[in-house]
Amino acid sequence: MILLGSTGSIGVNTLEIAERFNIRVEALVAGRNIELLKEQILKFQPCFVCVADEDLARQIDHPRLFWGEEGIVKVIRAASSAIVVNALVGFLGLRPTVEAIREGKTVALANKETLVAAGAFIDPKHLRPIDSEHFGLWYLLNGRVPSRMVITASGGAFRDRPIETIADATVEEALQHPNWSMGAKITIDSATMTNKLFELLEARWMFGCQNVDALIEPKSVIHAMIEFRDGATTAQMAYPDMKLPIAYALMPEHNEPILTPVDLLEVGSLEFRPIDPARYPIWRIKEDLLRHPKLGVVVNAANEAAIEKFIAEKIAFGDLTRLVLDAYEHFHDREPQTLEEVFAVDEEVRRWTQNL
Repeated sequence: MILLGSTGSIGVNTLEIAERFNIRVEALVAGRNIELLKEQILKFQPCFVCVADEDLARQIDHPRLFWGEEGIVKVIRAASSAIVVNALVGFLGLRPTVEAIREGKTVALANKETLVAAGAFIDPKHLRPIDSEHFGLWYLLNGRVPSRMVITASGGAFRDRPIETIADATVEEALQHPNWSMGAKITIDSATMTNKLFELLEARWMFGCQNVDALIEPKSVIHAMIEFRDGATTAQMAYPDMKLPIAYALMPEHNEPILTPVDLLEVGSLEFRPIDPARYPIWRIKEDLLRHPKLGVVVNAANEAAIEKFIAEKIAFGDLTRLVLDAYEHFHDREPQTLEEVFAVDEEVRRWTQNL
């Protein structure tokens, strides 16, 4: 396989699954964690390596070394592996997905932004979901037609914090996820509930279901539910561990344990809560965004630019979602009609948000 984002949490878990099932790692693509990448190179002996930039590349000793976005594309073209695991973070992950599909490869997709920004132009038959929620939906479908899909949210770092204090939360506080250990961006997206808004768009594009929704399940044991036309509802349950969706994305059939089964007596009671726009203001645009899903590129670009400002302590946490909502209103008429327009709109929205 080709692994994009090898030093992140998804990448590390993917390599554990690869080692367990003797899956050849042909290429490793990483960002800036050079020390961990060096360890991975030594252990997995990839044919190709790619890092974020040329300066970082000087720290790596490898005969087939690339860097930057163009380097990622070159690796995808040069490698013979039939599957690409895309665990890159952010809009950077879109072009590699497109290139992998053009090369006839299957994409095991953890990168949300591919479908959020460009779902209208990506054929889902080339994708396998790695997100726990979309894996759960896939696991439940079994070829049947759903009437409604529901995914769950943990509620993020501020699900129990007094609402009036959330706007002044610090970066450190926003990174304290109650259930999962993830990278900074996705953890902040969980705190604002933007990640769940994105996952609704992903589900819409990946499964072609118009009726999608989300709710909070604080223990993160139930990941997805599907309502069928006969009135039955099924739920996919597993302890919060990405190894299960990764294993199925790499090998669609498994006859041995990947995780320990959920012990319902240990879990005890389960609680469900609505997603309250007073706590998560981004939820105000949910229905409109699902009616205009091509505007996902606007929300994503503004969100990435706003998160950069928040992490740099240039804006308060409460201003993060406000910037995204302002951009959504300002660019509401900018639905891209081609993949090329997706990149153009992304650049325009990002620049507009950065200059506010």
